[in-house]
Amino acid sequence: MSATATRYQRSDFQSDQEVKWCPGCGDYTILASVQNFLATLDDVDKEKHVFVAGIGCSSRFPYYMDTYGMHTIHGRAPAFASGIATANPDLHVWVITGDGDALSIGGNHLIHALRRNVNLKILLFNNQIYGLTKGQYSPTSEVGKRTKTSPMGSIDYPFNPVSLALGAEASFVARTIDMDRNMTADILTAAYGHKGTAFIEIYQNCNVFNDKAFIQLTAKDEKVANRVYLKHGAPIVFGKDDENGIVITSTGAAIVKVADVGLDAIHVHDVNQPDPSVAFAISRLSHGPYGPTPVGVFRDVPRPTYEAEVTRQLVDAQAKQGPGDLGDLLASGGTWTVT
Repeated sequence: MSATATRYQRSDFQSDQEVKWCPGCGDYTILASVQNFLATLDDVDKEKHVFVAGIGCSSRFPYYMDTYGMHTIHGRAPAFASGIATANPDLHVWVITGDGDALSIGGNHLIHALRRNVNLKILLFNNQIYGLTKGQYSPTSEVGKRTKTSPMGSIDYPFNPVSLALGAEASFVARTIDMDRNMTADILTAAYGHKGTAFIEIYQNCNVFNDKAFIQLTAKDEKVANRVYLKHGAPIVFGKDDENGIVITSTGAAIVKVADVGLDAIHVHDVNQPDPSVAFAISRLSHGPYGPTPVGVFRDVPRPTYEAEVTRQLVDAQAKQGPGDLGDLLASGGTWTVT
């Protein structure tokens, strides 16, 4: 093999199944981004990757990957994936989910996977709508959203998925946009290198039921004014000429003019900050993809993984008590005889 050759190509991760999403769906781009990223991992056998999904348009993903995978039940993908990762810590386990799957019926499974820090990579496709069931409002739909299930406008206050993950003290939290392949590749690389739960929200356009929901972050002129790129170790500035910046005050994060306060006053982003409060404040700059919106890695901090702690307990128990015997355990205290 030459020095420039790679072990895998994107085609090695494409299954023989016809990809069936609506023409123009953002899921196609996300699929391509993930397959291209995996092809760069020359030191990892593709059989070591497992993709686990729940229910929704995004959850067709495992069918289109030539890896191991499971299409599970609505909202429960983090639970299945947690079991896989704990029992097989040598595997790379990916969870593919959507805003409806993860944040509605699956909300509890998601937050507990995050707080436990199971070694999972969770990709949440957020299109702010239920796509598979044809256009009902979702847990991330904006207030006033008119749909088949909210004909007079939704009155539910939506989740901010990044804020939710940071509130659960996830050890890695990021946000990207389906069409920005370079940013997605960078975030996938960072997430892959993280030991523990990596949560990535992906703004994903549903051109059938919620088209242009992210237009303020994707249109040629508007994205320059509204994308707030988070770069570790760099002041958070944005705008055509980096004329705007972010400062942290006693009441949270605020947008200022750099010329008014000076560059030294602008907050320098630190993904490794143990306290998630500043990252949380930054996530509150926008409650959705409207106006200046942070994208990139919010948090990346080390913490023991769930499966490593389980293994440590098992090793400690065996060292103290010797090998276990299932029969002895079942016949131990709390048994009785029925005659």
